[in-house]
Amino acid sequence: MNLPETYSDFEQALQASTPPATWPEGLKALWFIAKGNWEASHDIAQELHTPVGSLIHGHLHRVEGDDWNAKYWYRKAGKSYPTESTSEELKNIIKKMLQNGS
Repeated sequence: MNLPETYSDFEQALQASTPPATWPEGLKALWFIAKGNWEASHDIAQELHTPVGSLIHGHLHRVEGDDWNAKYWYRKAGKSYPTESTSEELKNIIKKMLQNGS
């Protein structure tokens, strides 16, 4: 499967049992958290030593309720701690990655 072009395309990909192998790791991490698999998403995010990886990592720890750790990762990503809900934040991160062709 090619990279999704829209958020709706990403949502359709959630019907599969695994993310497409051709997707970048960051998008796979987002797929796993969207499916509710925190551990699989975290396993990927902690190996992404990029601002995107740090942002995903921050989101994951925010979902987990570990605000102290989440704030650390948001700072590493160069982002402020979000005020939106975690579900809205996830949607926005996915949309931004798709806009950037990630």
